[in-house]
Amino acid sequence: MGFGSYDESEQKDQSANVDEDAGVNVHENDHEGEVALEGGDDTDALVDALSDMKDSDDD
Repeated sequence: MGFGSYDESEQKDQSANVDEDAGVNVHENDHEGEVALEGGDDTDALVDALSDMKDSDDD
């Protein structure tokens, strides 16, 4: 038996005992809402702040 070899007889007929009812419900916490950012629509201030952060990283 060389590197990485295995007994193929151990590979067939594998089964797992899975309880499908115990799974995670990804829609359990769904909601339909709105997102609001503090500062309203002050996009220019946010862009300026980002520019300042990028400039300080270059130093």
